[in-house]
Amino acid sequence: MGKLVINQEKVGNIKELINICPFGALEEKDNLLQINAACKMCKLCVKKGPKGAVEYIEEAVESVDKDQWKGIAVYVDHIDGVIHPVTFELIGKARELADKIGHPVYAIMMGYHIKSQCEELLHYDVDKVFAYDKEELERFKMEPYTKAFEDFVGNRKPCAVLFGATPVGRQLAPRLAARLKTGLTADCTILDINENTNLVQIRPAFGGNIMAQILTPNHRPQMATVRYKVMDAPERSGAVHGEIVPCDIDSEKLSSRVSVLDIIPKEKEQFIEAAEVLIVAGRGVKKAEDLGMLKELADLLGGQLACTRPVMEAGWLEAKCQVGLSGRTVRPKLIITCGVSGSVQFTAGMNHSDQIIAINKDENAPIFKTAHYCLVGDLYEIIPDLISRIKEGKDRN
Repeated sequence: MGKLVINQEKVGNIKELINICPFGALEEKDNLLQINAACKMCKLCVKKGPKGAVEYIEEAVESVDKDQWKGIAVYVDHIDGVIHPVTFELIGKARELADKIGHPVYAIMMGYHIKSQCEELLHYDVDKVFAYDKEELERFKMEPYTKAFEDFVGNRKPCAVLFGATPVGRQLAPRLAARLKTGLTADCTILDINENTNLVQIRPAFGGNIMAQILTPNHRPQMATVRYKVMDAPERSGAVHGEIVPCDIDSEKLSSRVSVLDIIPKEKEQFIEAAEVLIVAGRGVKKAEDLGMLKELADLLGGQLACTRPVMEAGWLEAKCQVGLSGRTVRPKLIITCGVSGSVQFTAGMNHSDQIIAINKDENAPIFKTAHYCLVGDLYEIIPDLISRIKEGKDRN
């Protein structure tokens, strides 16, 4: 990184220099030229302004001793001891990354009476499970969890830390990153690692139009969150590998300014991420009433109804039913898209599905580049016929 420095004695005509900036980042104040927050560091003022009037000075970058940081750590996300399945997906990816650079895989779990859960993690090829088993950590609270995690990083110095992009992970990861003064990349879809231990964090950017590769070369640990159903979970091994390392921390450090008065359990919901079959309604569905036809197909196949962003924004289905980068990432065994064009933002949220069937009148629809089976035609003709054939098949059986 660098900064722009103005040499006022060399500026000359202030207004001419101000006109050079296309972003309006140069302004006059008290007869002096100043740079405001609109600056994009394009350096046009340096190149086209009077010589020496504005200079770009490269700031010294502090380097980190990467040899001091070892291991890929995974935060064990759980509610009341029930481990979220994204944790196992991240452990599988952590093992893959760690094997490339010869590092161990760590899991860090915080809670109360969590011995059995820590033992379960040893069936997933973890080298060490660091267990903070304290009454103050029984339920998630931001301050004590951050303090315990900071203690882990300070003592073990992991090269990278992976979080699931869950409600807890989305709160804990940025708080910890700010505390450690390091970088964090949210909602990664691909993770890789270089020989120099730099974590390559890949995620869609600019509305999904590009895939950005993000590095944190000068800070450790490197941190990333990953959505559920993006990575492959490893098979549970019957054998136990690794060890549990009990971790202690002063209870005074786990104090919190937040008191939980009551916990009211929600009714269990069916989430589209867990569905094995999804029928997705797109912009090609003409009106809300027509969703009943798609819902009937979903019920016949034992699946759920989902949608694209336009359908959700129209108020036809809830936000929790939306598939895509701004919705949910899904990985069903079968997904049938109905009148879905197939924008990058949508396909990035479902392109790992086992079987993708697309129905669209436009033979050039982008969704056909992703689908395994492509049906060019009117969904109002295809879906009723499909429903009829499924019913006939069930009647014969």
